Amino acid sequence: MPREVLEYYLSHAASAQWISMSDTLDDDIRVILKTGLKFLGRAAGIWKANMPDDEHFEKCREAARKIHEADPEIILQACIFEAIYREDVESVKIPARVFESFGLEPEDRFFDYDACLFPADSGAWSNMPDISKQETQMWFYYRGINYIDCGYEAFHMGQIHLYTGHDRDYRCISKVITMLREYGAKHARRHKVIFDAHSHSLVIGGRSLLDYNAMPFTRYPVLDRPGEKLVLVREGKSGGGISPEGVHEEALPFLYEYDNWGGRDVWAREHLSYEELAWNQWWGGDQISWFACQDEASRNAFLDYSFKWTAINNPDGFFAFPLMRGIGAGGDGNDRVYKLNNRSSACPGGFSQEDAAAKLLSEGYDKYRAFANPSMLDYGGKNVDDPETGVRLPEKVVLYGSFQPYVGAVANDSNSEITRMYYVGGGKYSLSFIMPFAGEYDFGISTWGTLSACVSTHGGFPYSGSGGKSKLVIDSDNTIVRITFGYMKNEINIEMLT
Repeated sequence: MPREVLEYYLSHAASAQWISMSDTLDDDIRVILKTGLKFLGRAAGIWKANMPDDEHFEKCREAARKIHEADPEIILQACIFEAIYREDVESVKIPARVFESFGLEPEDRFFDYDACLFPADSGAWSNMPDISKQETQMWFYYRGINYIDCGYEAFHMGQIHLYTGHDRDYRCISKVITMLREYGAKHARRHKVIFDAHSHSLVIGGRSLLDYNAMPFTRYPVLDRPGEKLVLVREGKSGGGISPEGVHEEALPFLYEYDNWGGRDVWAREHLSYEELAWNQWWGGDQISWFACQDEASRNAFLDYSFKWTAINNPDGFFAFPLMRGIGAGGDGNDRVYKLNNRSSACPGGFSQEDAAAKLLSEGYDKYRAFANPSMLDYGGKNVDDPETGVRLPEKVVLYGSFQPYVGAVANDSNSEITRMYYVGGGKYSLSFIMPFAGEYDFGISTWGTLSACVSTHGGFPYSGSGGKSKLVIDSDNTIVRITFGYMKNEINIEMLT
């Protein structure tokens, strides 16, 4: 799978958690076809099983059949997570083919839950599997080959840096993933399977274990707006290395998503102050719960924001639209599922976001990628001299001002790494960001990250201190801004894209 093919799928990706068990599958398929989705992440898997495994895999198989009948191009992803439960593990008899794949004589026995776990004093979760244990490797392999047999061609491997705590050279997880790749080469519907996990980089001996990296978004609360407003924060890049295709990549593709982990924290919402709640996860909830609890217009705006934010902050990144995601009880006793579908008799629990998603997916990333920051988080300007004068250019240049909280930084922080500008050559520095709310803000440019030599658009003459900043007028929500700074002439150029 060449990178351009992988990126085609990731650019049409959705989180479709447990769509294999959906009670509105026909309407889900309608939305998939309408929006042009091609990669359905988390489509199958268990965290805690609610039915026997044979029944689970049969439902997964039937859902895959229906989805591929509608669009055979679609890649379905299954999950193998960092949590197991005794009643799930010990209810499954180990197939002979699993023993044989590990070079063992088949036995008439069930999986052994206790043989999968970390020692009690290890500090790991009590139900976290230890991939260095052969029993865990067999459990992962068993689940993987069954999903492949059901028509699933991708795997999300969960929080891979947790269950590999005793596998620091990644030899054991590498073994399992390699075995699944080999099984997929023979038995997968298109003779290939791909892998991601929650990781920025998993490279061993220069080679990436994963086809691409994946992570939830990082957030920062905005307190000077009514309601529960959050903005996204730029973080580390996707690591590079030799891809599973044998190609050296400076940065592997990266997939962002709205994650779930505990629903709404009712206690936090009742007992914490406004400011404390703002910093408590996503306003006292997980990501998808926060998103689902916003009104429809705000959800549409945040989808638009997430898509554009991804395009400009990580040109190797893509956004998995939330097609279907468990909201979770989280203390309020109300388990629900977020669905992108428009609310109708076919999907009475829909959240009516399919039109907004279809519009963004039809537009694509290219328009916004033109404003993207460099793919590498290497700011440059290191030992670079101006060719005309020989003056050493500053290594650190920071964009600062009242706009900073809206991009995840502290207001008026002249030393922020979040709003540090990239050196783009020719004596110029640049930074792109997205402003989620219209309004009037101010900004200045701090050279070397201090307030002793700052620049604004007011005549280009440097100033010292916190005053003298330039105005930044944003006419509409979710405006992309690119500011370019020429150091030697103190020139500032502002571009905007809506």
